[in-house]
Amino acid sequence: MVKEYLKNLIMIVFGCLIMAIGTSMFLLPNKFSTGGVTGISTIIYYLFNIPVGTFTLILNIPILIFTFFRLGKTILINSIIGSVVYSVFMDILDKFPAFTNDGLLASIYGGVLLGIGTGIVLNAKATTGGTELVSNLIQTYNLNYRTSTLIMLIDSSIVLLNVIVFKEIEIGLYSAISIILMGKVIDIIVEGTNFSKLIFIISEKNDKIAREIGENIKRGSTGLYGKGMFENKDRLILMCAAGRNDVLKIKYIVQSNDKNAFIIIANAREVLGKGFK
Repeated sequence: MVKEYLKNLIMIVFGCLIMAIGTSMFLLPNKFSTGGVTGISTIIYYLFNIPVGTFTLILNIPILIFTFFRLGKTILINSIIGSVVYSVFMDILDKFPAFTNDGLLASIYGGVLLGIGTGIVLNAKATTGGTELVSNLIQTYNLNYRTSTLIMLIDSSIVLLNVIVFKEIEIGLYSAISIILMGKVIDIIVEGTNFSKLIFIISEKNDKIAREIGENIKRGSTGLYGKGMFENKDRLILMCAAGRNDVLKIKYIVQSNDKNAFIIIANAREVLGKGFK
């Protein structure tokens, strides 16, 4: 228990550092924003010279309080840690010169770094407050929403406010690049890139094909009963979850047994169970 908590704590600190680098060293010096609480703080920073990290922490306080009543003690504690660490890192790094003043480079690297950092923090069962926390709150009401989709919707609204305040359309255009990249990277970090394949096989020799897949590739198959509507004929459909490296081997087994077999190969976002995660 303690070991797991320390591991998550290290991940939170590391993720917050990466996020702060993306914000303070790339986005903030160029007035770019990925929205959320930090986006609002960016506006306040340039209008009233209040440090971004400090004002971000102030805005997060009411959000964190509401979190306690909806998400529970564990996420609250981790989110408080994430919010404080992220804010401190932003104010420290803000004292250093920007890595680049090139708008395109700043939007790309800022978005990617924020996505990596946010993904790491989310995997540690925490947030840095703001958009991530609000998205978690929304998901408690409706699990059908994806984290990255919620973050992008909320952040886009804040970016629009940045454009209105600074009266520069390019801020919105560059910020949009950062938001899109951040959302994609969050998906990669949180959901992983090791996508599996789901293979459906319709053949008259399903028994032999299933046996060879099990013996040669060590993958199980499941028989699903279906009906071919064109011929009005009952059929047994083999379903097999496999790794990407197994696809060619399975296709060879199927086609060597039945050249007329019908094969459907689809991406499976995540497969849990024996032989997989």
